Amino acid sequence: MKVDEKPGFLCRVSLEDAELGEEVILIPFEFHKTKSPYQAKGPTFIRKGVKQKELRKNEIPKMLNHRLLSFRGYDRGGIMKVAIADEGINTKERIEEIFSHEEISYIHIHNSSPGCFNCEVRRIIG
Repeated sequence: MKVDEKPGFLCRVSLEDAELGEEVILIPFEFHKTKSPYQAKGPTFIRKGVKQKELRKNEIPKMLNHRLLSFRGYDRGGIMKVAIADEGINTKERIEEIFSHEEISYIHIHNSSPGCFNCEVRRIIG
């Protein structure tokens, strides 16, 4: 597909918005492999020729700071315990708020309107 809107095409590998005119590949992706009823898969975009983004501890990619997002907190068994929608300008605060619940093991962040999966945030223990 050719990118015709920015923001609009998030690359799951580079964790960046694709540029206008850039070519992206749309593939199915199983992003929540769990035995709970919340198992899920969906479409994801990948930019051609990009390297996987390596994030530092507590680094939040820019793509999570300028769009309406859905934050979903899960326990170790893959059961959703917390769900929050936010404009994305408070991403760090929403993550901290969800992790304030001790039973939350990880968070999935989705684009709120189309519902596309963006990334997973894991609680660091120790």
